[in-house]
Amino acid sequence: MVVDFPESTQANEDGLLAVGGNLSTSTLLKAYAQGCFPWYSEGQPILWWSPDPRMVLFLDEFYCSKRLLRRLKQKRYRFSWNEDFSQVITQCEAVHRSDGAWLLPEMINAYQTLHDKAHAHSVEVWEGEQLIGGLYGVLLKQVFFAESMFSVRRDASKMALAILVERGKREGWKCIDCQFHTDHLASLGAKEIPRSQFLELIKV
Repeated sequence: MVVDFPESTQANEDGLLAVGGNLSTSTLLKAYAQGCFPWYSEGQPILWWSPDPRMVLFLDEFYCSKRLLRRLKQKRYRFSWNEDFSQVITQCEAVHRSDGAWLLPEMINAYQTLHDKAHAHSVEVWEGEQLIGGLYGVLLKQVFFAESMFSVRRDASKMALAILVERGKREGWKCIDCQFHTDHLASLGAKEIPRSQFLELIKV
């Protein structure tokens, strides 16, 4: 059953828009199309968010430091797209488990299903045979809704983001959605924009 979401302007000051519903593929796609996303912890109902302002990264504003650029050119690293989505999301869950275990099993299953249906995608960073970093998210309406990233080596998640940005440039994406402000994302060129501007970006 597909959930009907309120207008984003009805979200509270923290960005919380709705409570409950389900994580079916149709519900998730409808949520992203309306600019909201699920984020909740164990023991909570499903919480849907539409923050104002919204943190986004416009592709031409990505900051790639000289150090990061050198890493990207090193032959010991290999980068891939959708090569191991399941391991990326599992690693993201492991890294963020101490933050409240928001990547619960039902969320992992839901995004795996989105991936199987070609809506969710991953970037992988390899060093030899080891997956050392990556990220995943949902691509819809030429916007990549980034969900989570991980790194077990210095700059690995930054390399994943750099690879994502280059793909987005080739494919003409409008932006990468980063949801909420963090200093880390801001240091890479992401910025906050009004929710109304973001909703205009995701219109067809």
